[in-house]
Amino acid sequence: MKTFEIDGYLFEKMLRNALNNLRLHEEELNALNVFPVSDGDTGTNMQLTLEHGLAKAKRTRHVGNFLQELGSGMLLGARGNSGVILSQIFKGISIALVKDAVTNPGRIRNAFIRGYRQAYEAVVNPVEGTILTVAREGVENIKNQVTRETSLEVFFGLYISEMKKSLERTPELLEALKEAGVIDSGALGFIYIVEGMQKFLTGEVLVTEKSIKRSKQEKAMDDAINDETLFNENSRFEDGYCMEFLLQLMRASSYSQLFKINDFIKDLSNYGNSLVVVQEGRRVKVHIHTLKPARIIAIAQEFGEFVSFKLENMQLQHNHRDEKTIVKKKEHKALFKIAAANGEGFESMFEQFGCDVIIRGGASLNTAAKDFLDAIMSADADRIVIFPNNPNSVRAAEQAIKLSGLENVRIIPTHDMVSCYYALAMDVMDHDDPDFRLSEMEMGMDCVTNIAIATATKDYSSEDISFKAGDVAALVNDKPISYSQDIISSVIKAIDKIDPDREREGCTLFRGIGIPDEKADELTEAIAAAYPRLEINVIEGGQDVYHWFVGLL
Repeated sequence: MKTFEIDGYLFEKMLRNALNNLRLHEEELNALNVFPVSDGDTGTNMQLTLEHGLAKAKRTRHVGNFLQELGSGMLLGARGNSGVILSQIFKGISIALVKDAVTNPGRIRNAFIRGYRQAYEAVVNPVEGTILTVAREGVENIKNQVTRETSLEVFFGLYISEMKKSLERTPELLEALKEAGVIDSGALGFIYIVEGMQKFLTGEVLVTEKSIKRSKQEKAMDDAINDETLFNENSRFEDGYCMEFLLQLMRASSYSQLFKINDFIKDLSNYGNSLVVVQEGRRVKVHIHTLKPARIIAIAQEFGEFVSFKLENMQLQHNHRDEKTIVKKKEHKALFKIAAANGEGFESMFEQFGCDVIIRGGASLNTAAKDFLDAIMSADADRIVIFPNNPNSVRAAEQAIKLSGLENVRIIPTHDMVSCYYALAMDVMDHDDPDFRLSEMEMGMDCVTNIAIATATKDYSSEDISFKAGDVAALVNDKPISYSQDIISSVIKAIDKIDPDREREGCTLFRGIGIPDEKADELTEAIAAAYPRLEINVIEGGQDVYHWFVGLL
């Protein structure tokens, strides 16, 4: 079969097949990290990003409309660097095809070119040897081979073939890949997406246990929302309506031409919460929880008319809330603090240190741009600060700030939960000046070196260090610095490496999940014997993957 025309329905089916292809290869992609600790990364991030986009995109024959909502949804759900870059590729594709009701292979080729260019523009410092390179070289190397007689199946076949050649060259472009002896996982994930799209065209429909389970969950949610018996004359009505709409800004003289997104957000926030506003050209996507939908409608219609509109009684949704975010009662503050955390101990500590929003994230778990955005929009504060606590989540936090349209949000780039712990500990919460508090917290972040201790899940070799799967590795800033066959020896070696002159004075051990008391006592005693000057504290972190975090002061 040869396909020369594609509409929104077909594009959606192709992408759902692509999502299932990602699910089938999730563990493989996660295992391709250039570091030896299996912390669940690229495959999961790309899958969740695409999944969020498909969940937000309405089913429509108009391919441009479908892709516009897909791109917006992927942008909000982007997780980690790979997810953010993937969302930007599809944003570029949606920009190229936004006016197309149906499209063809030549237009698809141009859209993939616009996609990689959009991704390059979005990345502050593009790194070659990654998904960017493979997406670019793949389409640039075959663009002149696409003619009017080229079917979509042939285009994707050519594109995939060139991307695989480019993928094999990624270790030569990126030293970290070469040292670890692997190819780039994000680039491979993108190839799996395109392969999944092609497979649908050739009749290979992919189904996974995860997709079947998800379909059942979606059906259960739909049944709950449509059960009108959940709301009657005796029901309490406190949470209001969940309201979503796509607003087309109009040029006619009967509409105000003074639309400014920051003023619009400010006006809407007077009548609701859980507010998300994203502007794409002359269209504005809004989500808000409100008791006064008529007020929201009136404000919106000053500037335009609704392309789509949804209003749901939240009682019928069982007051559904995002389980990944813990949000305190909203109140105006001088400084509003948002932190990612993985582990009950860290969550509890961050809450005690005055964090207003704690997002599931941090070690071994990247945070989506939407989670950061929801937290930002829940704030009523003079200044807002984000602690991403994972280097892969920094870009998602930056994306969330951009989407929020706010200028009072700042990131303190904590790359782990230990540096966040010390940053929060330095906060002078009763001080009136937010800038002073931020400077103190930055000092706290800079005063500590965090050593992460974990069991290697595969062999690792670089110019500086080599070890086997099953060895206990010590990492600083995700880079292995030492290893041993047991935890105690690994910690001692790592401290020696960081502090050979024995100048450090404090050592805080953050215990991971499942570490028994006797093992904690053995480690504490060993460190005390080897480093009599160190003042040692043990704190329950509750993180997974990493046995211990060792904070050296």
